[in-house]
Amino acid sequence: MSKPPAPVSLQDLRREIDSIDEQVHRLLMQRGDIIDRLIAVKQTQEVGSAFRPAREADMMKRLAERHRGILPLDTVESIWRVIISTFTYVQAPFSMHADLSHGESAMRDSARFHFGFTVPFIAHLGAGAAVEAVAKSKGDLALVSAAASRTAWWTALEGAGAPRIIARLPFIERADHPAALPVFVISRVADEALVTDVEVWSVRVSGWGAEVARALVPLADIIAVPETASDGAALLISVPSSEGLEGITAALRRAGATVRGTALVGSHAKRYTVAPSETARA
Repeated sequence: MSKPPAPVSLQDLRREIDSIDEQVHRLLMQRGDIIDRLIAVKQTQEVGSAFRPAREADMMKRLAERHRGILPLDTVESIWRVIISTFTYVQAPFSMHADLSHGESAMRDSARFHFGFTVPFIAHLGAGAAVEAVAKSKGDLALVSAAASRTAWWTALEGAGAPRIIARLPFIERADHPAALPVFVISRVADEALVTDVEVWSVRVSGWGAEVARALVPLADIIAVPETASDGAALLISVPSSEGLEGITAALRRAGATVRGTALVGSHAKRYTVAPSETARA
């Protein structure tokens, strides 16, 4: 009878791990070589921010879909975000201008989780200041809370040539996400790099009130800032591009509000949500 194979030793397993680590490092350096060629081909420095929201959202979705095993999805997502963001920074250096007025720790967690520590972090106490800094830059990003606001900062995105909302973080949403703060990313990028699953509109209305607000809640994600000197309000409305803004403006009118003006101020990928059971299985 043949003897059973000898059990694998701890030393053998560690050698395997060392070999995998070396392969990963070599592949990262190879990725860097390709980035060098990419810069030469695309002349990235001449088109503003190298951030590509459509491509990044798709990459993160594919990452979550194929992930399996004991390594937590949080760890894998964080590693990939650092890799992607650092190589983006290498292509065309940029800074993050973050509004800390809704909580410093949560915004810093989101910024560092999604962009790592290589990209410079510049703090602002107000969304307007962060947006203004990006408007004066060539390819910087502004990170602003997508949950609420005390000021209608998005009106600065209405003019021709102004930066736009180009992404909403996190790319992969789940109940226990370590950087769960909903954040808009604002910058200038090439038109072909944009993703338009969800349109973001600046809407100005008269006749704003609780009844009007309740009428909109089932239809879209809305941030509202009432005007202090009138019954009006400035709204930031995120609506699927397949539905458009017509249903929202019709609902506003039915509720008794008057639409004074609308402007498209950005777009982003639709939310990709991972259920708790999928996170545990991954």
